[in-house]
Amino acid sequence: MADLLPIVWQSLAVYLFIILAIRLFGKTELAQLSVVDLVFILLISNAVQNAMVGSNNSLSGGLVAAGTLFIANFVLKFILFRFRSVSKFVEGESIMLVYNGQVKKQNLQKAHLTLDELEAAAREHGVSSLAEVNLAVLEVDGNISILSDNFKHQSRRKRKHNTFNQMS
Repeated sequence: MADLLPIVWQSLAVYLFIILAIRLFGKTELAQLSVVDLVFILLISNAVQNAMVGSNNSLSGGLVAAGTLFIANFVLKFILFRFRSVSKFVEGESIMLVYNGQVKKQNLQKAHLTLDELEAAAREHGVSSLAEVNLAVLEVDGNISILSDNFKHQSRRKRKHNTFNQMS
């Protein structure tokens, strides 16, 4: 049993590191995974497996690592639900991109989005011009929500919003 305790600590350390890395990587990365993103995640998971279980390739070692990750995830979700400040730090906040047809350029830069990407997102929501947009928001999950004068155009579709900065 004592030989499994390091697996618990190592698994927790890897879990917290991955959460921090994803938070720093950016929320727009998570809206929808491409093939490249999926391969990246698979490679990262393989790379950190050894950090979690070390030379212990036993079933019990794997189950302890997996159980630790499930418990850590449950506890973190509970903490995020209970404490807004922790949730804001881990998940971030929505960013207003357009208000009453006016693009918030500083927020666009903060979100690492180009004007072309924002216009493409508007077109995907059935809006031909940003001037028609009452509100466009980059949500914490990386999706862009768009509200326009025409209620038919109000939508929140999943779309991956990658920029060069996020891919490097």
